[in-house]
This record gives sequence, C-alpha cells and structure tokens, in this order.
Amino acid sequence: MSIAMMILHQVRYEWRSFWRNPAAAFFGAIFPLILLVIFNVLFGNNEITIAGGRTRASTFYVPAIAAMAVVNSCFTGMAMGAAISRDAGILKRMRGTPLPAWAYLLARIIQTSLVSFVIVTIVVVAGVALFGVTFRWETLPAFAFSVLLAAACCSALGLAVTALIPNADAAPAVVNGIVLPLLFISDVFVRGDAAPAWVHQVADIFPVRHISIALQTAFNPFTTGNGFDGRHLLVIAVWLVIGIALARRFFSWEPRR
Repeated sequence: MSIAMMILHQVRYEWRSFWRNPAAAFFGAIFPLILLVIFNVLFGNNEITIAGGRTRASTFYVPAIAAMAVVNSCFTGMAMGAAISRDAGILKRMRGTPLPAWAYLLARIIQTSLVSFVIVTIVVVAGVALFGVTFRWETLPAFAFSVLLAAACCSALGLAVTALIPNADAAPAVVNGIVLPLLFISDVFVRGDAAPAWVHQVADIFPVRHISIALQTAFNPFTTGNGFDGRHLLVIAVWLVIGIALARRFFSWEPRR
C-alpha cells in the first residue's frame, strides 16, 4: 500500500472514531450551536448600523464562535487526544506499524481540520437559517481557506504542546490554562477596546487573535475585495510552521515515566 493510501486509511479511521464518540461529537458539533443561541439570547439579534450598512448582530457572533470552535476542536482536541493516546500506549504501538510516524501525525492533522471545517459549516448554516445572518458568497473561498489554515495551525500546535503535558490527567488543566486566557484577550468572546495596550500587544503575538480577525474579515458582509486578510493569514501560516517544527522536535510517542 502506498503512503498516500495509508494516510487516507488513517484519516478515515480517525474520522469514524471521532463521530462514534458521543461526548466528543456533542462537545465539538453541538456546543458551538448552544453558544450561538446563548449569544443571541443574551446580547440580542437586532439590526445594527455600521460602516457600510445594516445587518443582524449575529453576523458578527458567527465568525467569533467559528474561531472558538476551530481552536477548541483542533488545539484542545488534538492536545488532549494525543496525551490520552500516549498514556494508553496507542502511540507507542503505532510506531510498530508500517505507517511512518510523520504520516500518522499528518493524518491526525487532516482529520482534525476536516472535523473543524464541518463544525464551522454547521455554525454558519445555523446562523443563516435561524438568525438571518448575512453572508457574502463572494468571500466564501477566503472564509474556507482561513478556516482550514487556522485548523491546521491549531492542530500542529496541539501536537507540540503535548510536550508540556506530563500525563493524561493533567491535559485539561494545561490545555485550558493556555486556551481560555487567549480566547478572552483575543477579542473572540468580548471586545477588548478598554483593555490596556499591552494586552493587545500580547494577543498579537499568538495566533488566536489573528484567526478571529481573519474569519471576521472574510465573513463581514461589508468587506471589500475577496475577503483574504493577507497579514493575519501570514501570521497564522508562520505559527503553523512553528507548530510543525516544535512537534517534530519535542513530540513524544511513549508515556512519561
């Protein structure tokens, strides 16, 4: 069997494993929809006037929740899943199969990215169908590309951060301790207009803020052009390369003693 077919087989296996896990499927696919409903209930979905025209407030909730969904399903899911597989000895056994190590990790990244893309699609469809969200179809390629690039970046960083996780029991604390502060300072949940300048400077270092802005730009119905935000996409791509390099250097296949 060729390497490409082995990767495809592994992607298919990981895909089925994810959707056959009710807890993972619920948290990944349903939780963002619950957040979308909560945002509309708490903050309203009235028409708002901004530069460019009028639109529903949900038009800006959807890309924010999409950014959170990508980060959670890829970074959090990848880091915790890899830590659990490592402690259970699954990764060690995978090293004894004909599948090359890099091909296995690539398959995990592809599967996680595809899952996040499906979750974001569900959120967008729900926003358009239930809450009257405005979407410019001209920017769909930019939005799809931004989601996939962000998913690959977060997946690679999720593999890399397993080097900081001593065991599977510590995975939730380590991962959430990294993700939650970044989500709040990166204008995902709330606007940080009143925050000190240094908070924005710190947020600009990490990819979460750039993911949020890239998705907002591509989803904004009043965006001019094709929706591609080159500067923020470049930062995400740089973090993707950093994540791959760190994962290649520090990723461990065996449980720690």
